[in-house]
Amino acid sequence: MSMTEASSRYFRQVAGQWDQIRAGYFGPEVRQSAIAKAYLRPEMAVADVGGGTGFLTEALAALVRRVYLVDASEEMLEVARKNLSHLSNVEFHHSDGLSLPFPDESLDAVFANMYLHHTPDPQAAIREMVRVLRPGGRLVITDMDEHPYAWLKEEMADVWQGFDRQSVRNWFREAGLVNIIVDCTGQSCCARSASPAISDPAGREAVISVFVATGTRRLPMRAAVQENYAALAASPASCHCTPSPESASCCSTAPEGNIPCCCAPGENEVNFAAGYSPNELTGAPAEAAEFSLGCGNPFAFASLKPGEVVLDIGSGGGLDAFLAAQKVGPAGRVIGVDMTPAMLERARATAARNGLTNVEFRQGEAEALPVADQSVDVILSNCVINLTEDKGQVFREAFRVLKPGGRLEVSDVVASGPLPFELQIDSAGWAGCITGALPEKEYIDLMAQAGFTDIIVRRSPTLGQAGDVAIYSAGISARRPTGEPASTPCGCGSS
Repeated sequence: MSMTEASSRYFRQVAGQWDQIRAGYFGPEVRQSAIAKAYLRPEMAVADVGGGTGFLTEALAALVRRVYLVDASEEMLEVARKNLSHLSNVEFHHSDGLSLPFPDESLDAVFANMYLHHTPDPQAAIREMVRVLRPGGRLVITDMDEHPYAWLKEEMADVWQGFDRQSVRNWFREAGLVNIIVDCTGQSCCARSASPAISDPAGREAVISVFVATGTRRLPMRAAVQENYAALAASPASCHCTPSPESASCCSTAPEGNIPCCCAPGENEVNFAAGYSPNELTGAPAEAAEFSLGCGNPFAFASLKPGEVVLDIGSGGGLDAFLAAQKVGPAGRVIGVDMTPAMLERARATAARNGLTNVEFRQGEAEALPVADQSVDVILSNCVINLTEDKGQVFREAFRVLKPGGRLEVSDVVASGPLPFELQIDSAGWAGCITGALPEKEYIDLMAQAGFTDIIVRRSPTLGQAGDVAIYSAGISARRPTGEPASTPCGCGSS
């Protein structure tokens, strides 16, 4: 772990009693918080960095194919080998955490429980853990929030007095991670100083909240998505998918009043209906109504009012933007943002042909919206955020441009759980609105992390399958609070 001499000496002395010490310091709930954020699959290989005597490794071994326990203390590893001797899928590595014994991009997940505050260079440690993650792999760190108990450095060889959460977010981002969440576990670390020099009893009792930080190594899919949508813009078809030699398109005739969309060919078949009513489509440009690439109808729940400013993220051929333009009227304004020039050309041509002057289309990306801060009343997005590489950044951008009290209405594709690795790296499936889908809970957590509140999820009854995971459309409503978000203390559970 690139331990200091003090840390090395401390763990050498306490290794035989560490399991008892640890049990009084923090409990299994911290471990469960880390595992819940990792979205593990049975075929995965993961590392537990600074794994000590095997507290986290033991739980991981029951869930994945292989666990590599890494620790810089040979004495701690000796105890771990005894503790975990009954497990055949655990490998032990005596190694410095700043030079992990694994090839680049070789692991599905890396965990570090109460490790970071013992390393002299937390940023370097994070970069090294990210190095061994495959694209799409997750880093999960549990550690202490920043605290005032300096005596922990002397008595427990801590190098850092916990961490500021924003600093951790920044370190994750600088290391190339996306979909970053730093949140409270609801648990605490508890310790008592044995030093008679501390006269204040309150100063002897340390009760420190514990955070869990997660991030994913970026999967580079932007070029594949843009290429796919440029081809679609030149086509009259309204479906994402194209026939393959193995299987015809999974698209089928949609129910009356609906527009077929969101498909993936072959064995991973997913078919959603956008859900626009005939009344909603009345007055919309015919060429836009026939060219829907959505998986739902965010317009239906937006409750748009005359005079409002609406932003459509990933506006495509412009259907949702044109529907919004009718609702907000001449006193309102609609901005469509899309990264594909061919889509913008198509949408602009439709607007010009139909004399729609209160809608404009801008080139830009969902992760860096070309829209001013706090300038939008309502954001719509239809089957687009799943296509982006960093959903968390998209939600941060959406939060930035919304006015206080502004609403976010999203229809998107989500999953019942983590997708297999071979599907995650399938660029055709990603461009087809399937394999970029996140587990629903992670998707909602990213919205909340960006600051959104009053989040409501409406799940579609129309399901599809990607590998062994259910894929479905969800309509999601959220709101930017009217004031600054209240500071919520990290509640401490029993240890």
